[in-house]
Amino acid sequence: HVQLVESGGGSVQAGGSLRLSCTISGNDFSTGCMAWYRQAPDKEREGVININSNDGVGYAEFVKGRFAISKDNSKNTLYLQMNSLKPEDTALYYCALRWRGGGCYAPPILRSEYDDWGQGTQVTVS
Repeated sequence: HVQLVESGGGSVQAGGSLRLSCTISGNDFSTGCMAWYRQAPDKEREGVININSNDGVGYAEFVKGRFAISKDNSKNTLYLQMNSLKPEDTALYYCALRWRGGGCYAPPILRSEYDDWGQGTQVTVS
């Protein structure tokens, strides 16, 4: 089975930075599309940023210039670097993987495009 585990969340001051990690096992890390989503209380889960097997990146406008996605194939790990954090970035952040055939829309939009999800890691910005 496919397993995704997020880590790196925490509490930071506005303007600060965090780097989230997502370790993926049970799947060929070099193929497929990976994404970060987030969900604040009483809001829908929203796509933040994604990356495909060719390292193509799609991102939501609200994180342009602040967030970056990267991956380390040797470690089977996906990263989300978050800079210039704002209180409105406070949310539970999830990583997701699409392993079925076909590409992923960039930026990520529909949750149904992704096949497996982690449990999330909390980011709180004050």
